[in-house]
Amino acid sequence: MIDIRFDNKEFDLKNGLKLITVKKDTELFSIDIGIKIGAYYENDKNRGISHFIEHMLFKGTKKRNNEQLNKELEFLGGEYNAYTNYNTTVFNVSCLKEECRNAVELLGDMVMNSVFDEEEMKREKGVVISEIRSARDDVAEFSANQAFNYAFERSPLRYEVAGFEDIVSGFTRDELLEYYKNNYTPDNTVITVVSPFDHRTVYNMISDEFSQWTGTCSIDRSIIREDNKNEEFVSCRKDIEQSTITIIYSFIDLDKEDELALKILNHQLGESANSILFRELREKRGLVYDIYTDLDLCHNAKTLCIYTATHDSKVEEAKDAIFKCIEEVKNEKIIFNERTLELMKKVHKTSVISTFEDGSDLGNYILTQNLEGQNIYEFLEDMNKLERLDSADIYKVARKILNKPTVYMLRGSDTDE
Repeated sequence: MIDIRFDNKEFDLKNGLKLITVKKDTELFSIDIGIKIGAYYENDKNRGISHFIEHMLFKGTKKRNNEQLNKELEFLGGEYNAYTNYNTTVFNVSCLKEECRNAVELLGDMVMNSVFDEEEMKREKGVVISEIRSARDDVAEFSANQAFNYAFERSPLRYEVAGFEDIVSGFTRDELLEYYKNNYTPDNTVITVVSPFDHRTVYNMISDEFSQWTGTCSIDRSIIREDNKNEEFVSCRKDIEQSTITIIYSFIDLDKEDELALKILNHQLGESANSILFRELREKRGLVYDIYTDLDLCHNAKTLCIYTATHDSKVEEAKDAIFKCIEEVKNEKIIFNERTLELMKKVHKTSVISTFEDGSDLGNYILTQNLEGQNIYEFLEDMNKLERLDSADIYKVARKILNKPTVYMLRGSDTDE
């Protein structure tokens, strides 16, 4: 049993900004800024705007132009990055502790003072459109995007985070500014800092930079949530060597208490290097090079996706083999014994310790948990639950969610379809 506790403290600034500080024995300063805005909250007229604004925040502020901003970020000597998903937009920096104030000031300048220069916008549209096109060239990513598009009728999950070429190319500066001002606000933002400094020092540092930030978020938080379609879809591409199979299950009403059993199921089914699907389709049948699962437990998503690729002549055999494995799990023909649970305890413990030891990972984990409205000590709760979990719980969750899939197949050039 492990009992890792962070030396953490939460602060609420007067303008609504939430700050979570972690004091840790480290020589690095890691800061994450999470804005609760992403692809879920877009509409048919502005798909991709959250992602585009993420890009534009690196393109110049009232104090620094594009070149100056990125040179100063680089001169921190560490790592800086950003990402946008369906729920959030996140900016992070990890650097030497002596660069802490520079990191805070640079991120604060980006988040609060970006100018959305017209010429920079034109150039960045080309960059994002290239990113969208690249996703079409990546067969695995293309297949997943297509599968989600077929799986849902109205949910934002059917749309790519980066948006569509025609919409992105039509963004105006006024449109970006309005969206930015309505959503990039202190009451819609969480900051996490992992550093060797005491909590009050970090609070003062953040407060000095962000306390003058004003604005109130006006976003409509209502989201369309729906089950995936229980149908099979096929499309063809002549420029690929292998056909792909993507299978999606959604479970929007899954109880929180079932999530740990689902994590174990996912690990055994297709996440581990020695998974059930890998052993059956690659090692036993020689049908595929790789097969894997992807589990998303975000509160508005909750999906399990299975992906593989094979020669077109083997598509039906591979698909049948996947569903044979799933049925054998549900019918308890595949055994989850004490050794399985013991393995998962080791995997979970390794993951927890790895996250704790890396300040950047720890900060991002705490940020994500907070943005999702979850307890930052959920990993400890899971460890305690693992002690009580048995195989019946795993079979129960398998029977609950592994039903009515969306199946999407991208057939290769050998298809007769």
